[in-house]
Amino acid sequence: MPVEIDVDHVARLARLALTPEERERYARQLPLILEHAARVGEVAAEDVPPTSHPVPRANVFRPDREAPRLTHDETLSTAPQQEDGRFRVPRIVEG
Repeated sequence: MPVEIDVDHVARLARLALTPEERERYARQLPLILEHAARVGEVAAEDVPPTSHPVPRANVFRPDREAPRLTHDETLSTAPQQEDGRFRVPRIVEG
């Protein structure tokens, strides 16, 4: 069943400036794309749930575990500059 599409209207909605050649090509292609999309809709079975991935995915995160960490003083000992117990960095915003 042929589908009539107003290519100029679609181009205006997409804010596209089409050349006459593009307009003609899209007028031929868009109905075919819509027909193929309709066929895909016919194939979908009601007993198949919609999915975001074709293959089931599992969570691959490791469990959280507490690990040794640096103390505040150990952390600041590697800082090129420090002030009042914090890292001192160059100012990047004036005002």
